[in-house]
Amino acid sequence: MTITYRAAEIPAADLPEKPLGQPSAEPLTGTILTRSQVFFTSPDEKILSGTWECEPGASRWEFTGRGEIIHVLSGRMTVQRDGEDEGVELTAGSSAVFELGWCGTWTVHDTLRSVFVVYTP
Repeated sequence: MTITYRAAEIPAADLPEKPLGQPSAEPLTGTILTRSQVFFTSPDEKILSGTWECEPGASRWEFTGRGEIIHVLSGRMTVQRDGEDEGVELTAGSSAVFELGWCGTWTVHDTLRSVFVVYTP
């Protein structure tokens, strides 16, 4: 079976909404609303993929038990790994890999929509 979906075309109102929080991330600027849907989970549950949308705000991320790959569809954010002097801006068309052990901050400037793949060892 092939799973297909057009993540950029799914209305935000059709995605389940919840505040950003553990175990994913710790908000640094008050409540940050997210919307997401998982479209694929591997039989062993070590890989999952879907779409994620996040309202503006800053949050702390620690990828200690999993890694994540994202592809930004819309919006803009800056990611800054702990210990690095400068952040990296991600915009539509950007992809990023947050390997196991990556820790730092994500600052969403404009509502962000992405496709993600989460993997666990």
